[in-house]
Amino acid sequence: MNKSELKKFLDDKVLEYNNPKFIESDPIQIPHKFSLKEDIEISAFLTSTIAWGNRKMIIKNAHKMMDLMGNSPYDFVMNHKNHHLNNFDGFVHRTFNSTDFKYFIASLQNIYKENGGLEVVFEKHSTKKSTQMAIHHFKKVFFEIQHEQRTTKHIADPLKASAAKRINMFLRWMVRNDTSGVDFGIWKSLLPSSLSCPLDVHSGNVARKLGLLTRKQNDAKALLELDLSLRSMDPKDPVKYDFALFGLGVFEKF
Repeated sequence: MNKSELKKFLDDKVLEYNNPKFIESDPIQIPHKFSLKEDIEISAFLTSTIAWGNRKMIIKNAHKMMDLMGNSPYDFVMNHKNHHLNNFDGFVHRTFNSTDFKYFIASLQNIYKENGGLEVVFEKHSTKKSTQMAIHHFKKVFFEIQHEQRTTKHIADPLKASAAKRINMFLRWMVRNDTSGVDFGIWKSLLPSSLSCPLDVHSGNVARKLGLLTRKQNDAKALLELDLSLRSMDPKDPVKYDFALFGLGVFEKF
């Protein structure tokens, strides 16, 4: 395929997968349970944090996280008492355990009470063309209160060579308004043009087969290369192609 043929192929795949049916089997179904902005963003952030491994297990454990917060995540973050966190004991998703979960609640409370909320923190260092520095500074803010070192591994840092797949996915959910009802588009202070593709094994492998990516590792350098390829096809909404790459990889075994 030449470039125009490739763009047409991927645009068609975006239309095929970027629709409400996508929600049924995807972790994005968790924040779709809520209508309050803060409930959506907190549930989305926690869900994206554990979004690695088996998708059914991700969804099951994300539902469990919401249940442990009484299905009112913002109210729980802001008003919980320490004894409420005892209910988290025994929670585990792969390497994310109750110690990490408890810290995430404390840090989110600090972010909403002292830093203006999640959107404000990410907005401060975002530009029209990148959110990667914003993710780096977000990690600093997220761990500005006392924490155990083990928990820091659950927030990626692009400046330490990470592709930051899960945070980039979270930002896609929050920022991108596609009118199809999948991504939320509730953060108006960041631009879709600044977003990066949630690069994982599926999207990376498909991107390489299509000639969008040559680097073998799924790291920050690979993400930059993929971002440039996707922005050349749609500079205003480059991460819409995440639907195409993911769909081709997961559903079509491309």
